Amino acid sequence: MPTPRTWPFIATKEHRRFVEFAETVKRDRTIGICYGAAGIGKTLSASRYARWDKAEPLLRTWGPREDSDNNVYAALARSRTVFYTPTVSPTLREIRDDLRKLHSRVNICIDQHLHVGFHHKPIIDHVELWVIDESERLSATAVEHLRDQFDRGDHGLLFIGMPGIEKTFSRYPQLYSRVGFAHHYRPLSGEELTFVLARHWHKLGSELNSDDFTDAQAIAAVARITGGNFRLLQRLFAQIHRILRINELHTITADVVETARSTLVVGAT
Repeated sequence: MPTPRTWPFIATKEHRRFVEFAETVKRDRTIGICYGAAGIGKTLSASRYARWDKAEPLLRTWGPREDSDNNVYAALARSRTVFYTPTVSPTLREIRDDLRKLHSRVNICIDQHLHVGFHHKPIIDHVELWVIDESERLSATAVEHLRDQFDRGDHGLLFIGMPGIEKTFSRYPQLYSRVGFAHHYRPLSGEELTFVLARHWHKLGSELNSDDFTDAQAIAAVARITGGNFRLLQRLFAQIHRILRINELHTITADVVETARSTLVVGAT
């Protein structure tokens, strides 16, 4: 039985909305702001969009290439995106060096895909979008630097952060005047939450039936505990998986969900 950490990505409605938003920012070469509560899937969606889930190990280690890396080149050629998460309290030099390095490496990978068999320094800049996660970590100087790089380059710029970051950026008039779009990333709700839960049930070897009273109770318990928060949902099902395995159970009940919840430190969602 697969563990929750190895479960495949679920393309939710919010993820599709994010993709449409990112595509617009990239196509229009503008600045976008995506904000939403912690744990609802912003980073996961952005990483998936940039294909960073495939590319990050290669881009970070940056060593000898293998034939299997061709899939990474192709993925980056489709996304043409740099995904960057600054450290806590980063210096301007750190941000500048990190982005220059990632931008260059993504360009090399894309160029390798487009010019198979030719080894030359890329002449054309293939990158069309920078995505900056955890944007509340940026200082005013770092924000101004990113705005300056946006003005000098030919790529879109997308900031991701917690609710309120859109108001914080309004204090930087040079940046804010260039913002073309803002996107509120929302938690799972209603039918979509049930759809995601059905996938989780299936991965744990069960089939969800919302017309079954036991399943309906379990769904209600999960919805109440998680509030549709994607990260909390994953954490909860990791514990449900553990409880089912330890107790040799095969049915997810409200009691199992509550027991799993009692092992978690659940903050505000």
